[in-house]
Amino acid sequence: MIKIAPSILSANFANLVSDVRIIEEAGADMIHIDVMDGHFVPNITIGAPVVKSLRKVTDLTFDVHLMIENSEQYVKDFVKAGANIITVHAEASKHIHRLLQMIRNEGVKAGLALNPATPINVIEHVLDDLDMILIMSVNPGFGGQKFIPSIYNKISSLKEYLQSMDITIPIQVDGGIGLDNIKQVCECGAEIIVSGSAIFNSDNVKDTIRLMKKADED
Repeated sequence: MIKIAPSILSANFANLVSDVRIIEEAGADMIHIDVMDGHFVPNITIGAPVVKSLRKVTDLTFDVHLMIENSEQYVKDFVKAGANIITVHAEASKHIHRLLQMIRNEGVKAGLALNPATPINVIEHVLDDLDMILIMSVNPGFGGQKFIPSIYNKISSLKEYLQSMDITIPIQVDGGIGLDNIKQVCECGAEIIVSGSAIFNSDNVKDTIRLMKKADED
């Protein structure tokens, strides 16, 4: 069964606690927390203090996506704040293997994010250090973007590659996913779906999450 990770990038930042409780009650499996620094991506969002505050109001898995430079400097801060999964970008570190090991050594799961133009073969030599692979289906930095169609093939290719290696690593997809295309994304091999505006801007958050979780059913 697929997992749904609502992205709080599209939540009401003036009322985050309420929005977190809404998606928790609606059956979300985890909370996707986008951390941006205005350098690696052209936007600035939140830091570890906000994550720490949210940790006090929910037991949901915190899926922290670091879209920042010098990620090594902040891993411990986000772990202490309550992160359960920390995902970093292949392009954000000169020593991605060491960074992934650092994350795992802190006792949390490590994910690697691939931007739309990043080839999947960058994971080849770090497979043993991955708990999740995130495929970006939009260029990171802003919510509400449209899904890039070529990413369907990228998801399928990654799934086939992992199967050929007899390796089981969950594939997460983030960007432009809503009720209109989630089924196709899942059919390609996605197991964890990140969705922001399609959830938080919907008329009924609970119904939207419920329908999304049924997307991989026949």
